[in-house]
Amino acid sequence: MPTEPFQSNPLRDGLNLRSIPDPCSLVIFGASGDLTHRKLVPALYNLAADGALPQAISVVGFARRDKTSEVFRKELGEAVRKFSRQAVNDELWENFSNSITYHRSEFDNPEGYVSLARHLEELDAARGTRGNRLFYLAVAPDQFEVILENLRKSGLNTAAPGSWARVIVEKPFGTDLPSARRLNDLVESAFDESQTYRIDHYLGKETAQNIMVMRFANAIFEAMWNSRYIDHVQITASEPLGVEGRAGYYDKSGALRDMVQNHLLQLLCLTAMEPPAGLDADSIRDEKVKVLRSALLPARRFSAMWSAPNTAPAP
Repeated sequence: MPTEPFQSNPLRDGLNLRSIPDPCSLVIFGASGDLTHRKLVPALYNLAADGALPQAISVVGFARRDKTSEVFRKELGEAVRKFSRQAVNDELWENFSNSITYHRSEFDNPEGYVSLARHLEELDAARGTRGNRLFYLAVAPDQFEVILENLRKSGLNTAAPGSWARVIVEKPFGTDLPSARRLNDLVESAFDESQTYRIDHYLGKETAQNIMVMRFANAIFEAMWNSRYIDHVQITASEPLGVEGRAGYYDKSGALRDMVQNHLLQLLCLTAMEPPAGLDADSIRDEKVKVLRSALLPARRFSAMWSAPNTAPAP
């Protein structure tokens, strides 16, 4: 049964209600993986505990392994108790877990997306999620193309009037500049730029989020955070985990690409950037790009120095 277009409430127009999240269905592709269990669902539970999630929300796990929604909820409950940043309230988890379902399909099976669309329409009717869709690609980059293409072919990348459809793409985003550009083209073939979020989950850490506040909102640090008073800054990544069950990922990506080209460069940008013109994404990104360009110039000079032929006269 098709979802009727959502009618906005005229009494809410003009009010500053941006902090109230829209009802939506969150579809996690790769829901049986490490990222979902270790990061995503514990984060969602903590948002629910903090009252930061809408009452009308559905979480749909989309993965290839054969299991039921009940088994999936049980696995996630164990993961949340292990990885949550706060103690788990059994009653709250029970209420939140009722919003979780599991959808089994291969990523390259078009029928799986057709049945997913039907499932989401049922959730709209049952939970009042208003046709809003958020797709989270918690999968390896080599799965992006087939998922995005099937979302486009099934029409899940478009939304009814008054609703929205968005996609979240995790790192690593390619292995080099050409592959990153190709991934951008793949994303743009299915979703408009305004519908797309490219994220680094490392920036969700509270300490990372506090760097800009500590720098720019602190009257003492803000005045001293420059080269006149600071000789150098060291950024250290202390990782207590080993490869564990991620050997396939590390065989293709490696620890350098996993940590340095995204997590640590983002911390470098937050540490060295100038105050942004605003707190919107574009303003913060522009200041980060300035840092990367400034860091790139000395690296190019160093590379040119070592690659240039030795023209000094012989002794």
